[in-house]
Amino acid sequence: MASSSSSLLFAAIFITLISFSSSSSSPLGGAVKLPFHIRDALPLLPRQLSWPILNSLHSAVDLLPTFVGAASASSPNNTLAWKGACFYENTAWVEFNNKSGTEFGGGTLHIKVSKAHSWTCMDIYVFATPYRVTWDYYFLSREHTLEFEAWEGKAEYEYVKQRGVSIFLMQAGMLGTLEALWEVFPLFTNTGWGENSNLAFLKKHMGASFDQRPQPWVTNITVDDIHSGDFLVISKIRGRWGGFETLEKWVSGAYAGHTAVCLRDSEGKLWVGESGHENEQGDDIIALLPWDEWWEFELNKDDSNPHIALLPLHPDIRAKFNETAAWEYARSMDGKPYGYHNMIFSWIDTVDGNYPPPLDAHLVASVMTVWNQIQPAYAANMWNEALNKRLGTQGLDLPDILVETEKRGSSFDELLTIPEQDDWVYSDGKSASCIAFVLEMYKEAGLFDPIASSIQVTEFTIKDAYILKFFEDDPSRLPKWCNDGDTVKLPFCQIRGKYRMELPGYNTMEPYPHMNERCPSLPPKYSRPRNC
Repeated sequence: MASSSSSLLFAAIFITLISFSSSSSSPLGGAVKLPFHIRDALPLLPRQLSWPILNSLHSAVDLLPTFVGAASASSPNNTLAWKGACFYENTAWVEFNNKSGTEFGGGTLHIKVSKAHSWTCMDIYVFATPYRVTWDYYFLSREHTLEFEAWEGKAEYEYVKQRGVSIFLMQAGMLGTLEALWEVFPLFTNTGWGENSNLAFLKKHMGASFDQRPQPWVTNITVDDIHSGDFLVISKIRGRWGGFETLEKWVSGAYAGHTAVCLRDSEGKLWVGESGHENEQGDDIIALLPWDEWWEFELNKDDSNPHIALLPLHPDIRAKFNETAAWEYARSMDGKPYGYHNMIFSWIDTVDGNYPPPLDAHLVASVMTVWNQIQPAYAANMWNEALNKRLGTQGLDLPDILVETEKRGSSFDELLTIPEQDDWVYSDGKSASCIAFVLEMYKEAGLFDPIASSIQVTEFTIKDAYILKFFEDDPSRLPKWCNDGDTVKLPFCQIRGKYRMELPGYNTMEPYPHMNERCPSLPPKYSRPRNC
């Protein structure tokens, strides 16, 4: 009874505070500064009260810092000002000094914070240059300082002198950030909790439905009905790949996170071509697998709970499919590494129309800077080579890439939008992500003719692929086992999965020159202008 009474008391106090914090004002008409804000009091509440409230206030997206500006050398025109989550009036500037006695010296970042909305709130900040990332937090209204003992040579000195130190705010504050971690952590866990978290994230941020299908959730397939070029889309909803795909879907607007393609050899045997197959050494590679081996893995060994749909080609498109050219391309890529080099560039087409708030190019640069410091080889594989391709340079690491971009009068966000070229060859060969591999095969097989030379398939996301008008549009021609037992007849064949797969815009868009090179993709509608 004591526990129940305490909960009721806390609830009453909480409701009173909500009313007070939303309506109180001083006799003079100014807002009263509360001793604490209601969000700051949430840890004091019983868990059954506090977590539902925190869940309504914050989400995994709140883990993303917001770029507030760059603090540069102090002058009347160079003081950065912004409103924080806790402190509503903030200014920052950089003072150059040489306390270290080095050739280019160091500097002090001054941050003055004031007008806190409560006595217990706190602002968390991330500070970045191309050469370093650090962080700090403030809960006292005064001037704070962050010391840069020595710049990393002339390059960082000149960069900060010209561009300043980038400042990012954790909008959710300390508690919101911790709660956001609580939401994002289960996305990557291989549990029922993790699966439900992925579904909830996609429902919340993309408007996905996840209607349950009637059993059986695995289709009894007649393999003879599958042809060369038929497209496989896969959606994984739990574990490491489930969490990664959830975030990929959110930023790109795709309702699937992985793809593969079917091929028949000269003897009629069915194979699956897949970029992203994990080999015995644990490396993700491009592989050609017998259908039975691939299907058996998806049915019995893939612990990500994959939902899979087969998208048969339209008969007219299938008639164009050059099986010999497709096999030649597939064999030339067999065993090559997964296309990490161009993975992120299919998503980023515009300066500001592809980043779900608060994500932006400044944050992308900072994340890259962090990885560049922690795992240089990983960073080089993921983006350094691709960024050098866009600059026409060789061997520059990320800081040098950022500096070189500024020297040319451009910006990092503009650099990211330069279209990937299908004929670029990287240090480990031609690079193809899962969808680039399928569409490059389509390109080699003649499906994009006569405009193939003006199509860069490495610019396509998974969504860009399944909206192509390449697939069967007559339900009567779909295999008899397609959607067998389901009261809802999808325009494609879902062959595995508890939940009904959605592919908005499926099979609606004719290819056109320079397709998908300048397309925005902002949630939740992911609207795209014509011929982008």
